[in-house]
This record gives sequence, structure tokens and C-alpha cells, in this order.
Amino acid sequence: MKYILFCFTLVCTTFMCLAQEDSLSTSLKIELQTVKFNRGLIIETIEIPLITNSAPSIDIKAENWNNTLYNPYANTLQQFPLELKFTDTTYASPVSHKKVVTSHYGWRGGRPHNGIDIDLVTGDSVVAILDGVVRLAKYVNGYGNTVVIRHYNGLESTYAHLSKIDTKANDTINKGQYIAKGGNTGNSRGSHLHLELSYKGESIHPEYLFDFSPKNSIRAEKVWVTQKWTHARFHNSRRVSKVNVLESKEAALASLVKQRSIYVVKKGDTLYDISRKNNMSISALCNTNAIKKSSPLKIGQKLVLEL
Repeated sequence: MKYILFCFTLVCTTFMCLAQEDSLSTSLKIELQTVKFNRGLIIETIEIPLITNSAPSIDIKAENWNNTLYNPYANTLQQFPLELKFTDTTYASPVSHKKVVTSHYGWRGGRPHNGIDIDLVTGDSVVAILDGVVRLAKYVNGYGNTVVIRHYNGLESTYAHLSKIDTKANDTINKGQYIAKGGNTGNSRGSHLHLELSYKGESIHPEYLFDFSPKNSIRAEKVWVTQKWTHARFHNSRRVSKVNVLESKEAALASLVKQRSIYVVKKGDTLYDISRKNNMSISALCNTNAIKKSSPLKIGQKLVLEL
């Protein structure tokens, strides 16, 4: 009987406290009344911290949310430079073993390679690099079995050539959470993970945003992206691009001012070699110097490079 009376008193007191608590309070105070024969009525106050949901309140499904199209932003024109903000300082490595990049973001075989290839064995686990929501989980032409996750800053990460997809569209995913098995599906020559990063349909050089060393660090809290980092033609898939992160709009705008330099043609030089060495397209090189792609080069000839 004494135990029942105690429970009844506890429940009543709890409801009274809940009614009096402000909705913004971070803790709940409960008064417990107990009767002791030698001390009379004793009131003890217990404070219980309230657990709040720390998940981002941003509705990332509000704009161009599509579970079937790989790029729902195909008809959207993006303005540059654009800003990306990160709340984390690190990302989760998409693979558990050492990351070996076999092909970088850049021009490859006459076509743009809009991501990086990370070596793996078919069946290796693949995890999400950041928190987000699965926008697409299906077979995509060229990419094979593919998962696309939209993150809370608008960035999307693509995981392609998977052998098995173990998540579905609209699933909420945590950073480091398992999503699929790596493989060799789609247009792929050997098992690997093709990882792409994009913002509103614009591919972004992954190594501009993330350090793919064992540190798994995000380059900066605020990153400004210019078109140099969204077009594969400015980079070579065979080597690492030199990264200079732009952390302010002023720095981004200043970087758009083209710097001119003079290149003196050496023996054996071709337009392809010169453009590749200087991370520029052959068309840009020809336009700046008013020459054709078929124009012969002479040793000692001076070419203007706009970098």
C-alpha cells in the first residue's frame, strides 16, 4: 500500500511539473514526496536533463528532390563563385582500408572524369561520407548500381559501380553508415568505387573539398568554389591537382582575374603537352594566341598563357 501511494504521488507530481515547465527548458524538475516516521514529510527535488534532437532542421528535400533522375538540376543555371559550408571538420572514409586513388578528377581519354576512383575488391563495404538523406538508389546507365546522398549543406555524394545496394531512397543516413558493397557494374574496367561530389548538378573536384589522406579532413569550414573546380577540362585525371582552397568570396573573385605568362616553345612540344602542363584547354590556348589546333609550333615561339 505504501508503494502504491508513492507511485501515485510520483505520477501526479510529474504531470504537474510538466504543465509548469517552459517548452524551451533544458531540464525537467520533479518533486518527490516521501513520509518518514521520525522526520515527517520530506520533499526531494530531482532534475532530469531533457534530450533534444540535434539533427539539422534543414529540409533538404525542398528543392529538386527526385528519386529517379541522376541529375534533377539539368535545367538549372548555377552562379559562381558558390559557397559551401561544413559543420564537420572530418568526413568518413567511404572504404575501411587505405584509400588508393587510381584515377583523379579531370580529363581522361577525351572525356571528363567527374569524380575519383578508389581501389577496392568486389564485396568491400562502402559507407556514407557525411550525414544526409538518400536521394537515389538504383541502377544508372554508365554508373551501374548507384547511391546518391544529399547532405545538409546541399552537397551530394555519388557512390557508383556498386555490386549491391543496401539502402533505399529517402532513408536518413548517418556519417560512416554502411550503404552498399563495392563492385564493377556499369561502364567499369575492374572493381573500384567511383566517388563524385556535386552541388545543384555541378560536379566539384573531390580533392578540392576533401583531403584523401588518412586524415580524412575537410579542407575548410567555408569553401568558395569557382568554375575551375567544376570543369574536368582544367585538370588531368592522371595526377593530383594543386589545391589552394578559397575561404572567402573576395579570394574567389580575385582568383578569377586571369594571370598572363609567356611560354617559350621547346623541342618536342605540342599544343596538347603545353595545355596539359598548364591545366588549360587546347581551345583556350589557341584562342588566346589566335592560332589553330593544326598550326605547327616552332622552337623559340612565344605563347601567351592565361591562367
